[in-house]
Formats: sequence, C-alpha cells, structure tokens
Amino acid sequence: MSRRRNLVFGWTLAVLAIGLFASLGAWQSRRAVEKQAMLDAADRVLVDRRAVPLAEAADAQRARDYDWTVGTGRFDARGALLLDNQQREGRVGVRAYRIFVPEAGAPLLVDLGWLPLAGDRALPRVEQPAGEHELRGLLVPPPSTGIAVGPALSATDDGWLMTRVDMQAIAAETGMSVALAPRVLRLDPALPLGYARDLELLPNTLPPDKHRGYAVQWFALALAVLATALILTFRKPRR
Repeated sequence: MSRRRNLVFGWTLAVLAIGLFASLGAWQSRRAVEKQAMLDAADRVLVDRRAVPLAEAADAQRARDYDWTVGTGRFDARGALLLDNQQREGRVGVRAYRIFVPEAGAPLLVDLGWLPLAGDRALPRVEQPAGEHELRGLLVPPPSTGIAVGPALSATDDGWLMTRVDMQAIAAETGMSVALAPRVLRLDPALPLGYARDLELLPNTLPPDKHRGYAVQWFALALAVLATALILTFRKPRR
C-alpha cells in the first residue's frame, strides 16, 4: 500500500507539472505565431507603402492593423509624453511622444523617437515642432502594456512620464476634450523631425524566434517529467 500511495502522490505531482509546463509551452507558441503575423502584416505595408489618410488612425475597427499614412496638421501645445524604460543599441532611455491634431480625424500620438537618459535620470527636453507639418509613417497599435501596475503616467516639469501607453489615461491626464485615436504614428525615419528612430516593431520585447525557443524548452520539461514518472513507475522495486 505504501508503494501505491507513493505512486498516486507522485503521478499527481507529475500530471500537475506536465500540465503547467505544457500550458507555458503552448502560450509561448501562440505568442510566436501572433508576433510573426504582426511582423508579416507590417512588412507587407512597408513594401507597398500605399498611403491612407491620417484620419484612418481613428478607426476603432482597425485598431490592431497596420497602415502607411500621410497627413497634415499641427502638434498640440501640451507637453511631451515620455515612455520610460526603452532600450536602443544597449542603452537605456525614453521614447518621446507628442499629440498631433490632423486636419481631419481624431488627435493621435506621434512617436518622435528615442532619447538617452543620463545617469541621474534627468528627463530630456523635447522641443515642440511649430507650425503645420506633413507627416508620414506607419500607423501601429500602441506598445503592449503588459501587466498594468500603478498609474499609467505622472506629470513632470514640462510634460508627462509614462510607464505604459494607455490612451484613455493619457486623454484624461492631459485634459483632452476628445478621445485619442487608438493607433500611434511611427514617423518615417527619413523625415527631418524628431530623434533617433526606426520602424522596428519589437525593439523592447521578445521576437518570435525567442518565443519558439522558450516553447521548446517548456515542452521538453514536460516530456522530461513524463519520462521520469514512467521510469519510476515501472522500475522494479529493490528487494
């Protein structure tokens, strides 16, 4: 009876571990598929570069889609929004955003590029582009927020520091009277405006290959637990 109880207890633990590892592997596999689909969709847009009006950014039905866009308007007088904890070429910095008001359509966030942070974490100053501008670039969903902990943004001397890009929180904190478009404009790097930037979609998160690698590791752990449980079950007991 003692061996039977040990087997039941051991297999219970093994099944729980196998289920956990297999679930984590499946999640990593799904993330790889999702991110690869995202990259493929953006690549098709960047190859064609068939421009849609900037007003398309406000279309809630296409909030997760990608479009190349061109439009004119002015930058809002409100201060800059700096997204914290953004890396570029191994350096830590912030990503600068400003609210842009197009001639037609809802106001939207424009990604002006990346700025480094000094050792004392003094926030860089982001100049407000004056006058009317014609902007072009890639309309994208905002950066993934991950697990939302604490406020999305807090006021600084001349703008806001963000821990995540939350459109509703930004509109409320900055006093916008209308909702922001659900997509963000990533500026064409060729434009003489803003800071260091590119159109890389996954600069601060895992690429699909990494997710696939982690999925293989989790599935391998699940198989290892199963193999160990089988060996211990059918091993002849010592006399």
